[in-house]
Parts: sequence; structure tokens; C-alpha cells
Amino acid sequence: MPDTSRKISVQCEINGRPMMLEAHPMSRLLDVLREQAGLTGTKEGCGEGECGACSIEMNGALVNSCLIPLLQVDGAKISTIEGVADAGELSAVQQAFITHGGAQCGICTPGMILAARNLLSRSAQPAETEIREALAGNLCRCTGYTKIFESVLEACRAQGPRR
Repeated sequence: MPDTSRKISVQCEINGRPMMLEAHPMSRLLDVLREQAGLTGTKEGCGEGECGACSIEMNGALVNSCLIPLLQVDGAKISTIEGVADAGELSAVQQAFITHGGAQCGICTPGMILAARNLLSRSAQPAETEIREALAGNLCRCTGYTKIFESVLEACRAQGPRR
């Protein structure tokens, strides 16, 4: 069992950049990202892994960063909302959220965008049921989800079929 009274250092990659993080082993990745790495786009909603506001990609999987202890991050490849735009150019998903009103207050938006991006990395033209299932772990209290689903469908059209 690790000594949780002492800080540890972990090496990982965040948004394509190598990074050394130092905190207590059981520190939540959410807090370390926000406080140490300055990546405040990842939001805290419930702190229990129920709402998806803190969603990130870790080693290609969509995870709730509020449930990930720093101890599990060593060697991981992490993507946050700050890493979605490419050289300042919004991704198709980000642009669709803006165009179709999928982004409202901003609390759930980063997690929704990462969930949609994760889905689209696996399926270029998902069915509406697949979109609903992929976004099911993300709660929104502003839009009623219709605008969010429309945003993801538009992102599918914008990126076109894969070849």
C-alpha cells in the first residue's frame, strides 16, 4: 500500500506535452489539473463521477477525472478540453456546439465535447442512439440535450465520412 502522507511525482503527457505532476498519491486528477497544471477547463460538477463535467481522455478512454487518483496517472496520455483546438482552430465538435447552441453555461460543455470527440474517434458517422449512449454520462441542466445532440450530428456532417 502506498504511503499517502508524502507527495509523489508522476510523469505524464497532457495535451501532447510532457509534464511532471507532484501531489499526494490520492489527490484527485481533477484538482491537480486545475490547480497545478492550470487547466481550468475541466470542471467540477458533482465530485462523485455522476455528471461528466470533469471528463477527460486518459490513454484514449473517456474518464471522470474526479475519480482518478494521481497515483494512476504515471505514464498516461491525457487530453483535456484545452487540447481539443488545433493551433487555435476550433475542432468540428467545438464549432458545432457554438453554431447550434450546444454550449450554454459552460459547466458541462468541456465534458460533452470530449465525450463527442471520443465517440467520433471511434465512429465517424454514429447513429443517434450511439450519440445518446456516448453522452449519457454527461449531465446538462441548461439545454435539454436537443441542442447538444444537434451539435454532435452537425460535427459528424462537418467532418464527413472517413476514408
